Amino acid sequence: MAKPISLLIIAAVVLGGASPPSSSKRGAELRPMPAELETRFALSALPAPLRGTASVYLLNPKTGYRRFRSGTSGVTCIVQRTAWELADQRDDIYIPLCYDAAGTKSYLKVIMDAARMRAQGVEPAALKAKIESLYADKTYGVPAKAGVSYMVAPVMRTIGPPDLKVHTMAMPHLMFYAPGLSNADIGAVPSLTDYASLMNPFIDRQGNAEQSYMIQMLGAAEKAQTLAREKRLIADLCAYRQILCLGQSGH
Repeated sequence: MAKPISLLIIAAVVLGGASPPSSSKRGAELRPMPAELETRFALSALPAPLRGTASVYLLNPKTGYRRFRSGTSGVTCIVQRTAWELADQRDDIYIPLCYDAAGTKSYLKVIMDAARMRAQGVEPAALKAKIESLYADKTYGVPAKAGVSYMVAPVMRTIGPPDLKVHTMAMPHLMFYAPGLSNADIGAVPSLTDYASLMNPFIDRQGNAEQSYMIQMLGAAEKAQTLAREKRLIADLCAYRQILCLGQSGH
């Protein structure tokens, strides 16, 4: 029987019911990226025609995200470096993503708050507990309407298949907001043992039911086009830091 899975942070497949690695110690110190490279990396999560009107926030590891470029479309792009759900603060997570206006006001705010708390020295387990409490008391909520988070970048680094360890991978996809929805609700049966099953829509529960998404992977042809179009960015990321070279895996 196929096992249910969840695509954690958009971007990495995790066994349903399994717990990701956790730590109660303070996370590793993040290194800043050059502004030009981080901007290109963040915007690569968007389809090319949408990039010119998007806002971009860059990470200052000592304070959190700051607005670097103002857009007009309501879409906001960042490179996420802290996944609060893991209760582990590594220095090698890179997740380029963009939210529409509804997601910027809800889900993206959580990511930015997590970065700020990490910069203030909040330890991983305490940070996770704090965000969970803010969801519980309704400080955080779900998007006000249906929408999408774009994650079509050619490179990301986070935990992923087949072993739930950190990998650098090309896994362009779209994440549609689906708070409270489950794979059973849509009849999805995604499985790590059958990668083809991930090409069909499935639900990713990212830390809690409020942060659930319907995932749609790009097809093989679209993925190949993305890799070809972003060849220079892929090379520049690899030159900047070896762990961002496609084909690298492990911690």
